[in-house]
Amino acid sequence: MQPIEQFYPFLQQPFKAVITAHQKPDGDAMGSSLALYHFLIQLGHDVTVVSPTNWAPFLDWMPGTDKVVDFEGNRAKATELVQAADYVFCLDFNILHRTKNMESVIRDAKAIKILVDHHQQPDTPSFGYGISDVKMSSTCEMIYDIIVQSGHSNLINLDIATALYTGLMTDTGSFRFPSTTASVHKIVAHLKEIGLQHAKIHEHIYDQSSEGRLKFMGNAFLNRMHVFPEYKTAVMAIPKTDIYKFELKTGDTEGLVNYLLSIHGIKFAAIVIDREEERKWSFRSKGNFDVNIFARTHFEGGGHANAAGGSSKKSVDETFQDFKNILETYKSQLTQLN
Repeated sequence: MQPIEQFYPFLQQPFKAVITAHQKPDGDAMGSSLALYHFLIQLGHDVTVVSPTNWAPFLDWMPGTDKVVDFEGNRAKATELVQAADYVFCLDFNILHRTKNMESVIRDAKAIKILVDHHQQPDTPSFGYGISDVKMSSTCEMIYDIIVQSGHSNLINLDIATALYTGLMTDTGSFRFPSTTASVHKIVAHLKEIGLQHAKIHEHIYDQSSEGRLKFMGNAFLNRMHVFPEYKTAVMAIPKTDIYKFELKTGDTEGLVNYLLSIHGIKFAAIVIDREEERKWSFRSKGNFDVNIFARTHFEGGGHANAAGGSSKKSVDETFQDFKNILETYKSQLTQLN
C-alpha cells in the first residue's frame, strides 16, 4: 500500500469513484463518507457513496444521505457502480469482510482501493493507496487532514463541516475519550469558524429516541444487565425477543454499552445482541485493558484498545456463558486496574 500522499496528484484528473464504509455505518463511517463525497464532487469527480447495508435513521438528516445507495437494497445498481469505478475509497474499516456481502464485489473490482482508517491490524495488501493511523480519533479527522494536506482547505463548506463534526463527535464520545487530542479541538474550531451549528447536530444524533427504544433501555438495565464487581466488569445479553418486543430499528442499541462503563468501579463493559445471522458483541474498557486483543482472541473481532467488536455463531446464552468462562482467565489483569 502506497502512502495516501502519493494519490493526491490524481485528484486533479477526473475519475469515477465509489466511497464505502463498514456494514451498519455509524456516525464516523457515514460522516467521513459524506465529507469525502462533498469534497470530491467539488473537484468535478463522478462519485457515489455505497453503504454495504442500511444505517440508523438518526443519520438521515445529514447532507447527501439521500443520495447514498444501500447495497442490500439495490445490489444490481451498487454492483454496477463498483464495477465502473476507477477508485473505491474504503473508509472506517481495514479489512474487506467488514463490508459483509459487498466483500467479493469490492475485491473483484478493477478499481484501485484506497484505505482511510484508524483501526488496528489493517489488511494493507488489499489496498493500492492509503493511510492507517490508530492514533487518530476518527476517520473524519483523517478526511479533514487529507483535504487540508492536499491543498484544498478552501473547499471545506458547511456540508463537509457538518459531516466531519458528526464523526468527530460520535467517535470521541462527545469529546470525552482519550483520543480527543488538541488537534481535534482545533479542527472543531475551524469548522465553527466556517459557520457550523454544532448544537443541531447533537440534537439530531442524541435526541431522536423512539418510545420503544427508551422502554428497551429500561428493560435492558433492569433485566439484562449483569455486574461482576470481582472482575470490575458489567455485561448485557440482549435476546432477539427484546428486539421484536420493542420494535427496535438499526442504531437503537448503539452506545448502550457505554452506559455500563459509567458504573462505579467498572473497567470492562460488554454487550451481546442476538442478530438474525449471528450474535454481535461490543466491548469497551478504561485504562490499559485492551479489548481489541480480547475481541480478536475470543470473538473473531477487533477494533481499538478501548473499543472493539466481535461476533459468535452460538446462541446468546451460549456465547454469554463463554464470556463468563473467559472472564475468569483475565481476573488478575482486571482487578489490578485502577
